[in-house]
Amino acid sequence: MATESRDVTEATETERELTMSRAMVEAIAWEMRNDEDVFLMGEDVADYGGIFSSTTGLLDEFGRDRVMDVPISETAYLGAAVGAAQAGMRPIAELMFVDFFGVAMDQIYNNMAKNTYMSGGSFSVPMVLTTAVGGTYNDAGQHSQTLYGTFAHLPGMKVVVPSTAYDAKGLMHSAIRDDDPVVYMFHKRLMGLGWMPSPSGPKTAVPKEDYTIPFGEADIKRPGDDVTVVTLGLHVHRALDAASRLEDDGVDAEVVDLRTLVPLDTDTILDSVRKTGKLLVVDEDYQSFGVTGEIIARAAEGALDDLSAVKRLAIPDVPIPYARPLEDEVIPGTEGIAETIRELHE
Repeated sequence: MATESRDVTEATETERELTMSRAMVEAIAWEMRNDEDVFLMGEDVADYGGIFSSTTGLLDEFGRDRVMDVPISETAYLGAAVGAAQAGMRPIAELMFVDFFGVAMDQIYNNMAKNTYMSGGSFSVPMVLTTAVGGTYNDAGQHSQTLYGTFAHLPGMKVVVPSTAYDAKGLMHSAIRDDDPVVYMFHKRLMGLGWMPSPSGPKTAVPKEDYTIPFGEADIKRPGDDVTVVTLGLHVHRALDAASRLEDDGVDAEVVDLRTLVPLDTDTILDSVRKTGKLLVVDEDYQSFGVTGEIIARAAEGALDDLSAVKRLAIPDVPIPYARPLEDEVIPGTEGIAETIRELHE
């Protein structure tokens, strides 16, 4: 089993470029071929291939015994996944939209996340809960949230948020092999769908062989000396675009992609803050009681003497609007990130 040994930018020319959805499927298929205890279940994951192409092609290879469409009952099938995991299998259960978590929160938090603890460690729950997150495609307040902070706040679950195809494959291998429950949150806008185009960055070179990316290791997607930008998911690419626009103005921004929220790579954040002295945290989750506040608190606790300025950009505490102009107003955009970096630099 390979481990991550280089950045995407060091990938050889012989490697294919994949969309994030294809990279995810490739990792799942590899694990299913090599471990018959791995199976997949969810709404529209078999015949349809996942509404965001997260399971396309798996039914053809593995059949309905291992790729299962389920009734619209999140509580039932997530509970079944928990039971299968406790019995020794390695289920992957897709929650179509993260917004639907409330229907099955008892199974997610009181069983999936807690049962290892409640059993005194007598069994583990090695399952992956995959779920689509994020807005920017006008699907309103019940299909457009990210809710990273909700899952990261509740102990017992590891939380993974890839931003590129390379990361998506490596993190998926790690998630399926992990003996603890993992919540794998993929942003719809990054999947490479024809009907919802991605930015250019998520499609990357991806090795054909399997490899893992360890949890708790953030990735510096762009080194810089003037301002630290800590972010994840879609906003890695918006931050990179903003940093590129500011180069001609003499602003050198460092972009830190968290990749996992639980465990969180606090050391990489602190090292960057100690270098730049200025911190911007960008998130597509709600601002209050969320990821932005946690990152800033850790920076203050660990590098306060080095920190001269701090700002954050996140969703205001309102439901995600349906109307495109209103949605664009509440979700941090490239221009807003660039403007905030510039303000910190002055």
